[in-house]
Amino acid sequence: MIVVAGEALIDLVPRGPGALAALTPALGGGPFNTAVALGRLGSPTAFCSRVSRDAFGEALLGRLRETGVDVSAVQRGEEPTTLAVATVDAGGSAAYSFYVEGTADRLFTAPPALPAGTRAVSFGTCSLVLEPGASAYEELLRAASARGVFTALDPNIRAGLIPDADAYRERFRSWLPSVTLLKLSEEDADWLGGSPREWAAAGPAAVVVTRGGDGLTAYTRDGHAYAVPGERVEVVDTIGAGDTVNAALLHGLAARDALGAEGVAALGAEGWRDLLGLAARAAAVTCSRAGAEPPYAHELEAAGA
Repeated sequence: MIVVAGEALIDLVPRGPGALAALTPALGGGPFNTAVALGRLGSPTAFCSRVSRDAFGEALLGRLRETGVDVSAVQRGEEPTTLAVATVDAGGSAAYSFYVEGTADRLFTAPPALPAGTRAVSFGTCSLVLEPGASAYEELLRAASARGVFTALDPNIRAGLIPDADAYRERFRSWLPSVTLLKLSEEDADWLGGSPREWAAAGPAAVVVTRGGDGLTAYTRDGHAYAVPGERVEVVDTIGAGDTVNAALLHGLAARDALGAEGVAALGAEGWRDLLGLAARAAAVTCSRAGAEPPYAHELEAAGA
């Protein structure tokens, strides 16, 4: 079982140019997208979050259930669902502004235990910024790591939500000893102001950096680097692409029985090329269609996965 911990929200996506373009609601949130992608790939998955009882919250849980994701660890609240207003540039890249005051996911509390059979827990995005929930997710991260559970982190920086950048960077560095796999975009890495090798030396068995159409690179704790090119595709938008990479990496590691620091260290050059190639193909499928619509396993099999 892979547990994904973090927010589920509604993306309001423009259907045309200009500030007053019509907005269409879409199910989203980095952790939510990762859980859906894992479910579509066939990995046993559970979602750990706090979700509103409003109509948006019901729709979010409905999508998770449809995808086969266990939602028994989801807390519920009467507060509204977080909204993220997306803007998409000419190249398909998305930026967001958020409506987060008084929303349900901010009030997440750390559960007394993870679901039975948990092999890995994935964290990231807004849930690690917005208090008081951020401290609860951090508590869960440290507790899972202390029990020897594989932990994955995608900071997925949303700078507009971070009031004190230096304080967040320091907090990020404090998480690294509790992280097995760190995945982040090239833009996130630049914003954080460090280097993959520096971060790997602080704790993670590997750091994977995504570079958009230029592919992915994995930096391992023992000093090796492995890279694959991006898959060429006509980009509709990049919404959910990084979350799909998260899911593909976790799915691939689970399939190789490598959800642990020793398993990651044993991958070697061929193992990393295969794993990163899977992630690149999965992300390309997501980029080829509107919104966060990650691939199903059969789509990657058809593409040679």
